[in-house]
Amino acid sequence: MHAPRGQISLLLAAVAGLCWSAALALLLFGGLAVGDAPLSLERLLFCALILAAPLLTFVPVEQAFGLNGLTVEGTLGTVLLLYSLAFVPAPSDWLLALPDLPIYGLLIIALFLCGAAVTRPFIHVATARLFQARARAYDGRRVRRQSYEIGFLFATVATLAGLRVLTWVSLLLLAVALVIAELLFLSQVRAET
Repeated sequence: MHAPRGQISLLLAAVAGLCWSAALALLLFGGLAVGDAPLSLERLLFCALILAAPLLTFVPVEQAFGLNGLTVEGTLGTVLLLYSLAFVPAPSDWLLALPDLPIYGLLIIALFLCGAAVTRPFIHVATARLFQARARAYDGRRVRRQSYEIGFLFATVATLAGLRVLTWVSLLLLAVALVIAELLFLSQVRAET
């Protein structure tokens, strides 16, 4: 006798929640450090958890909503972000200082991918109800573009913070520019059929 699909989904969600909890607990309280041996038990366990948690999270969401590429982007962004937080030394200077530039670059790429992957299902669900035209409501390119815009917002905020020029005014101007750009896209770009 096969288990109902709903029970399997709940079981996967519970396992994903446990993986996220264990990974965050190891990150915060596990004593992970830059100098750990590459094959230490804590490091291997942490790597397995930060790979399993996004896979168990994003695969069912991608299949349920048909959001192609969500699993790859979400898993890659999450692994990059959590691994760099655990094992890459924190930058000590501003963004353009040569020793810290690769660290900032890794963090900015990870924030872009994570921001885009996490927000894409929410954008899909919210705009499917918001748009009245069916073609516009289920336009996969629009959802992807809007999630990339939010990921770009996160990455730009990190960049401005790394350059030490992040202010409320620059943040507000960036948000307004992205909203205007998206309104122009919506008025000019035809919906995917």
